[in-house]
Amino acid sequence: MSGATGVDGVATSPGGVRVERLVTSGVFELDGGSWEVDNNVWLLGDDDEVLVVDAAHDARAILDAIGGRRVVGIVCTHGHNDHVNAVPDLVAETGAAVWLHPDDRVLWDMSQDEAPDEDLADGRTFTVGDVGVVTLHTPGHAPGACCLHAPALGVLFSGDTLFQGGPGATGRSHSDFPTIVESISTRLLSLPPETVVLTGHGDPTTIGDEAPHLQEWLDRGH
Repeated sequence: MSGATGVDGVATSPGGVRVERLVTSGVFELDGGSWEVDNNVWLLGDDDEVLVVDAAHDARAILDAIGGRRVVGIVCTHGHNDHVNAVPDLVAETGAAVWLHPDDRVLWDMSQDEAPDEDLADGRTFTVGDVGVVTLHTPGHAPGACCLHAPALGVLFSGDTLFQGGPGATGRSHSDFPTIVESISTRLLSLPPETVVLTGHGDPTTIGDEAPHLQEWLDRGH
């Protein structure tokens, strides 16, 4: 599959469900500023169907990585433009439903003309092949920010909530540092330490690698 690669340390389910990463590049815009960014687009699927997590920048590259598979859904971990700007073209080609937490419509509407199809909610489960994926509402980086946990594969798609080195940025509008720390400490750090954290930008980490640094993040304050 063009452009997509498997992720080291992530198991394939008995039914053949696997995780692939595609890195796309574009511009993040908010509060009057713009920044060049590389985004991780995550594909969770088998040979027949796939769930797309964060359709960023390059719909053609994402479609090439999907191949002929049926798209069971496009899940947006949050509404920042760099995570959703390939959604319209991807929907036009696949007809897949788009999921976003309603608390992030304020961000979504800054870059998108059409409303998302479905409301993402805490506890919402998606099924891809033989793998279930559970939605965790983790506000802070954005009010409707969500993570997706696939226990059978031992992975967490964290969007911009948790990175290698700490929480996602909270210095811009519609974000809050105490809220993101609470989300991480109460919703994510209780996951098994070996859980692989597949982030919205950059390299993966694990819950076990990040958990010991909670107090450092609190002391840092951002």
